[in-house]
Amino acid sequence: MIRFNSLKKKPKIWNVAVLSAIELLVLFILVPLEPFHRVGVLVSIMIYLIAVIGCLIHALIRQLRYNPYSYNTIYYIGFSFFLVMILIVVIYALRICFGPNAEDYSRLMVIGIIANAASRYWFFTAPFILVFSVALFISNISLIRHEGKRLVNLLGIILSVMMVGTWIILYKESMFLSGSELEVMIMECIINMFSTIYLYFECMLLGTIFANIIVVNYKPDYDQDYIIILGCGLMKDGTPTPLLRGRCDRAIRFAREQEEKTGKSPIFITSGGQGPDEVISESQSMTNYLISQGIPESQIRQEDRSTDTYENMRNSKEIIMSENKDAKMLYSTTNFHVFRSGIKARRVKMKAIGIGQKTAWYFWPNASVREFIGILTEHRLKQGLILGGMVAFFIITTILSYKLM
Repeated sequence: MIRFNSLKKKPKIWNVAVLSAIELLVLFILVPLEPFHRVGVLVSIMIYLIAVIGCLIHALIRQLRYNPYSYNTIYYIGFSFFLVMILIVVIYALRICFGPNAEDYSRLMVIGIIANAASRYWFFTAPFILVFSVALFISNISLIRHEGKRLVNLLGIILSVMMVGTWIILYKESMFLSGSELEVMIMECIINMFSTIYLYFECMLLGTIFANIIVVNYKPDYDQDYIIILGCGLMKDGTPTPLLRGRCDRAIRFAREQEEKTGKSPIFITSGGQGPDEVISESQSMTNYLISQGIPESQIRQEDRSTDTYENMRNSKEIIMSENKDAKMLYSTTNFHVFRSGIKARRVKMKAIGIGQKTAWYFWPNASVREFIGILTEHRLKQGLILGGMVAFFIITTILSYKLM
């Protein structure tokens, strides 16, 4: 089993850059050759993709051992999915090269495989998009029935319609290209640009979902000194909402399991301030609930100043460090919130492991999308650079494929 926080050195992926440079050199040599060695080019691309996928998986394992709550975790998972799909396309092309129409597989067609990799990716992942969009749509209908017509509860419906609608538009435009060579090239560049943007966010969504699944299913050691319970709103009478009560119950369950196995009783930190429409602080409400469940008041610390998850982590860390600088920490939240909360914890240099309480089926898809959007908006510069580089690569390759005609 992979152990979180067991590696001190941050993983690097310079090997991917080295492999990419070698592959570019190989393609630079093979592509211009006459006669054109289509099999050699495709085999070199296939070997390159397998090697890079292996590097990303290895980096992912090391990243989980170093810091699972990292944006790099999302990237390694997301781009592994993308490269696997491209590998399938290349293997299919190789199969054609050994068929009766092998001679028709020209230099242009091989470069076209690379140029249209983005559009091929979203085409092959259509089943995932359809299933996820339908699930998102249905879950949002149920969410609205349970919690009312709020804009945040409409987010999933809007996104699911956009995802399916964009896929249909891209498919329609790519299947019915017409006009002069220049017009077709420009249109194909536009299609590949939007396909690249589409696949990027699809990769990041997949990466976020699987990264959260990994951290939610991780089993922390039963040697924790503190359990931080993250706040998330109160009922009008000051009692915890079902969501907040679930976070408290998850923390209590872990504490009792630890006490049974090791005899060690962790200290609870109830973390959450008082909102403008709340009669008491979330911290006090959680404290009242914990006491009602048999937790001694002496085993509880209140952090009642925070207004968001970042402040939850920062202020809770201050309390913990004032009592025990070598403490082992755990935080309890809702299952869809575990990964993003871990990112906040690492920002205040706190190596805490997260545990998550299950939520109603209709709540999870919409909440996961909100978490995904929240993570994306926190890394705008990094994403802009990577996305811009991907768009430029596919557009340049598309133009190159036409220049070689």
